[in-house]
Amino acid sequence: MAAGGRGQRRGRLTGLAVALVASAACMVEPVGGPAEPTGQRQSASPSAEVTRADGTDTIEEFRQDMADAQGIAERYWAEQFQDSGQSFRPIRRIIPYQRDGEISCGGQEVPRNNAVYCTVSDFIAYDINWSFRAFRQIGDAFVFYLLGHEYAHGIQTRLGIRYNFTIQQELQADCMAGAYLGDSVRAGWLTLDDGDLDEFNEGLLAVGDDAGQPWFAEGSHGTPEQRSEAFFRGYERSLSACGLG
Repeated sequence: MAAGGRGQRRGRLTGLAVALVASAACMVEPVGGPAEPTGQRQSASPSAEVTRADGTDTIEEFRQDMADAQGIAERYWAEQFQDSGQSFRPIRRIIPYQRDGEISCGGQEVPRNNAVYCTVSDFIAYDINWSFRAFRQIGDAFVFYLLGHEYAHGIQTRLGIRYNFTIQQELQADCMAGAYLGDSVRAGWLTLDDGDLDEFNEGLLAVGDDAGQPWFAEGSHGTPEQRSEAFFRGYERSLSACGLG
């Protein structure tokens, strides 16, 4: 997957009427939930203790893909908001971390092997070693999905969207990540390589809930099949398939 040139704008973005819940609890499930930084931190660098490679396997390529994913997400959502006559604020910070307790949310530590969005302080944090392993084991397309999903949570916050059940919030974020990527490909901002769609699917199947997880439980994200279906629905049909637009 590669970043491309500037394309045309997509359609309008409108708010979605949903039930609000008064919950500020941190979710620390993989690929979802808020977090807050604590203490001083240094620039994180991923370890190279993995061997799988699909042509994009270096730390430099990983960092470039994360930067490209962030830049394209900011461009995409800025244009969606502009087309709707709304002002857009990019997510304040995107923070790599390496250790348990390095990032916390309201006193609750975020463990390793995680990526989260912070509603309180408006940033994304991701375990750089876990993300780099996924990058090498699944492929470079996965980091675009990973960033896109967390960015979608930031957009939900900006639009005031809050569902009664976590799974609804998470599956909509998967759909919005799919829309951001599909629209960016159609606009010429991203170019898919052979196998990228399979990488998206493989990554989504890998982050689904375990069998037996109740759909109504706090922290539920959806089965592997539900997550893949939501993502590709947005990828193919844009934000209208996610209850937006």
